[in-house]
Amino acid sequence: MERIDAMGKNCPQPVMMTRAAVDKGATELEVRVDNEIAVSNVEKYLRSRGYETTRSGAAGTFTVRGKKTGEAGSAPERICAPQLSVGGDYAVLLLSKTLGNESPELGDVLMKAFLGTLAQRKDLPSVVALMNGGVFLALPDHSTCDTLKEMEANGVKVLVCGTCARHFGIVESVGVGSVSNMFEITEEVLSASKNVVIG
Repeated sequence: MERIDAMGKNCPQPVMMTRAAVDKGATELEVRVDNEIAVSNVEKYLRSRGYETTRSGAAGTFTVRGKKTGEAGSAPERICAPQLSVGGDYAVLLLSKTLGNESPELGDVLMKAFLGTLAQRKDLPSVVALMNGGVFLALPDHSTCDTLKEMEANGVKVLVCGTCARHFGIVESVGVGSVSNMFEITEEVLSASKNVVIG
């Protein structure tokens, strides 16, 4: 069994260390991490590569075990309205909860309008990634959360930076998308042929 000690490693290192072991052909591995976000990210990555996972531990010492059981997982089936389709050729990266910073009130209105308009496009983005202050857009009491849920229901992958959410103390409050890591966000954003970065 391949053993990986990722204790104290910042995002996205635990996932990258796990990927290195997977790329070398490890069929069974054990990854030690020190926080719930790393546990979730490692589990998600392993399952996407055809591993069955189990977790154990608590209070800052967690172990994720993975055993290869099949082929790499396919992307989840998208629930798309007939007139909408995920374009797949562009990604949106939001680094702030407002559009512009001269007036927070105006910026909030503009961001809500931007996402609302984006959600009505026939060619939806493949991914909307939220980093830094952008993670606040995923909170249930934020005016954009329902719009992001609508986009997610129509097949858009909504990724919330785990490091950012933890920094702001809102990990448990995220109301849409999946709490992710720099590795996954970078892979998803850079695999798109076009990127829209705001913030």
